[in-house]
Amino acid sequence: MNVLVINCSPVKTGATAEIVRLAAQRLSGRAGVKSICIDDYDFKFCRGCRSCHKTAECVLSDDIPVIMNELEQADVIIAVSPSYWADIPGQFKAFIDRCTPWCNTHEPHKTLSRGKRGYAIALRTGPGMKECDRIIQSIEHFYGHLEIECCGHLGLCSVEYKENVAARKKEINDLCDSIICD
Repeated sequence: MNVLVINCSPVKTGATAEIVRLAAQRLSGRAGVKSICIDDYDFKFCRGCRSCHKTAECVLSDDIPVIMNELEQADVIIAVSPSYWADIPGQFKAFIDRCTPWCNTHEPHKTLSRGKRGYAIALRTGPGMKECDRIIQSIEHFYGHLEIECCGHLGLCSVEYKENVAARKKEINDLCDSIICD
């Protein structure tokens, strides 16, 4: 089994990155694990031209196919996203928008291999789960249009800094352990 853990934040050293590191570490003994950060790739904003609705190809040339190849190689995808103004970061949203050629709402469209499972981990600095739920919904909506089965999620409140993650390690490990058991 191959697992892809995506840091959906542009911050490569913060709490989100620490959760990615812990998840990858927990899974690495039982699966092939690769971690990526959305900010390591160069891609443009969707132009909304809808050319891909007719051709299943984007008119822009950048790193989107590289990221999609990472998703293709994975059996399990874990998106880890912080809250930026009560939703996913703009960089991750821009990536999702560019996945329209793979979106199942129009024909023709590209497809990922069947049988992929997706998980979402959301974190926020405040105490309420409402923002985490919104982030999870955004990620699961994305998965649905790529026909990735949504299999689990975790919301972590009151996590602002990398140092706050240690107290949540059991919850992260429990989600990771459920992935291997599925």
